[in-house]
This record gives sequence, structure tokens and C-alpha cells, in this order.
Amino acid sequence: MKRITLLVLFFTLLLTACAPQATVAPAIPTEVVPTETPDTSITIVDALGREVKLAAAPKRIVLTGKALFMIADAAYLFSGAAEKVTGLGDAGQGAGNFIKLIDPNYAAKATLAKDAGAEQVAALQPDLVILKSYLAESVGAPIEALGIPVVYIDFETPEQYARDLAILGKVFGEDARATEVAAFYQSKMDEIAQTVKDAPKPRVLILYYNEKDGNVAFNVPPMSWIQTQMVEMAGGEPVWADANPAKGWTQVTLEQVAAWDADQIFVISYFKSPTEVVDGLKADPNWSAIRAVKEDKIHAFATDLYSWDQPDPRWILGLTWMAGKIHPDLFPNLDMTAEVNSFYKTLYGLDEAFVKENIVPTFKGVLP
Repeated sequence: MKRITLLVLFFTLLLTACAPQATVAPAIPTEVVPTETPDTSITIVDALGREVKLAAAPKRIVLTGKALFMIADAAYLFSGAAEKVTGLGDAGQGAGNFIKLIDPNYAAKATLAKDAGAEQVAALQPDLVILKSYLAESVGAPIEALGIPVVYIDFETPEQYARDLAILGKVFGEDARATEVAAFYQSKMDEIAQTVKDAPKPRVLILYYNEKDGNVAFNVPPMSWIQTQMVEMAGGEPVWADANPAKGWTQVTLEQVAAWDADQIFVISYFKSPTEVVDGLKADPNWSAIRAVKEDKIHAFATDLYSWDQPDPRWILGLTWMAGKIHPDLFPNLDMTAEVNSFYKTLYGLDEAFVKENIVPTFKGVLP
């Protein structure tokens, strides 16, 4: 019996040894697919025609240089400006500072001196700096030399507005808003152009009153500046066109003013109340012989916090107001308070109560 058991065990082991052995398949290595990093870069073509490439949409924007308030007021047409503008120069002119009035975060922003250099700008660690294009060499080049991207804009003439709004729309990621604002301006311009196109053109004189070191001077603008263009767009003829004014404000004498014999005179004053200036001229015997003064056709150029003659967003208000002054018969129902409410509501989202409390009290020359 023991022998049979040993034989069974022997044959069992033999069969097990001869049976095919299961094989374990080698592990197939898992292929690692590289993850693509999304391209967040943006390219902005600025007013100088340069392509400025940014690694991502800017979150820390600095506004600096001369005429700062004009850049700031245009930037704040976009809802993202209050959050993304982290530093800027003095956004005021005279006693007014519109950005301080509308930006609840203004106190937390860094304020740069008017002559701030590249080092002061760099200390704010901006992703982007925005400057007027005429400052490209004097201010922009040293900033760019530190590796900080700069976008240049103009905002000097009505023709440049749509282009420069599109640039800011790209900066703030609000292209649709840029189109909307441009359409607002174009609609106003088209309406005025259509109204005055067949009307006779009164002879109009623009004078900038400047009182420096106690010396009073009167100046006319170059033909290419927005002040001259506004006269033409409002249906007037600039009487100083043949005087060949320089590239900046050109001083003129009282004798020249009298010789031009304009039908209407508009007086601009940035740092002194223009209504006070005009009242003084009306009381001045040296001016009383001038026909426009005798006929009460000398006007203080309209202002609120800033004068409406400048290439600030308010220039469209200045154009509307001027057209009404030059051609009162063509704009008999012009209501500048309503125009102001529409402007601030459409462009800055400010309601009528805010305008009544903060803007209307600063009016000079706006209302009859």
C-alpha cells in the first residue's frame, strides 16, 4: 500500500513538472502626455504702431507723464481701471481731481510726482505703463530700458479717439466696451455735422488766457489741435487760420484780436475761472470796442472739473456746447444739463444724483 502511494506521488510530480507554466506579461509603460500650457499672452498695437507683447493681461498698470488726467479719464471709461490701475500721477487740473472723486480705491493707489523717473515707476512693479506718445523718448525709453513694457496712446484729436479707445480696450480686456464708447462719440459728432452742414460759418476766435508771473497773455492754438477742430466741427470758421500759428499756443496782441473782428470769441482758462476772466474783459475799456464784446458774443469756455476744450473725454461736451453757441438757431432745444447727465451716465456709470451733487456745482460757462 505504501508502495502504491509513492507511485501516485511520483506521477503527480511528474505531471506537474511537464504542465505548461503560466507566464506574466511584462508591464506596459504608461505614456506620459505633456500638458500644454495655455497661451495667455496678448499683443497690443499702440499709437506708435509698435507691437507690445505681454505674457498675460496686465494686472498692475501705472499711468504717468504730463497731461496725466487726460489718460486717466480715458482709462476710467473702462470698468477694470479702478482695480488694475495701481499707481498714477496727479490726476487733477487746478482744484479738480475727477479720478479721486469716482475711484473708491484712490487712497490706496501710489501717487507719482509729475517728474517721476523710471526708478520711481519701477518701484511700483507694474506689468504695464501707459504714456502719451510724445513722451516716448524722454519718459518712455528709460522705463522700457528697465524691462517694463510701455503702451503709447495719443487721445489728441477726434480722429484718434476710436483707435486709442481700441488700444485701451485691449489693455483692459474690454474690446466691446471700446466699441460702445467709440459709437457714443461718433453718434454725437454725426448729429452735429448733419445739423450744421448747410449753415453759414460765423468767424470764430479761440483765446487761451494765461496769467503767469502776473503777466497776462492771450494765445491761439495750432490748426491741428482739437480746439481748432472743434470750431470747424461746430460750424465755425477759425479766424486765426492765416496767422500761421506755431506748434504750440501762439501769443497774440489785442490789436490782432481787434483786427480779426470775430463774430464770436471763446475764452479758455485752465487755472482761473473763465467766467471771471470774461467778466473782467467786458469791464476792460481796452476790450469794450471789440465788436464781439459789444454784442455780448464773448463766451467763457465751458468747464466742470476740467475745461471742455481739451482732448480729455469731455471734449464731446465742449463740441456740443460750442455748436449751440455758434448756431443757437439750429440747436434751440439744447439742454446742456441733460447732455452732461447722459455723458456721465453712459461713459462713467454715474447717476443723476451724483452728477447733481458733484459735477453741476463745478460748472462755469456751461449754462446761459
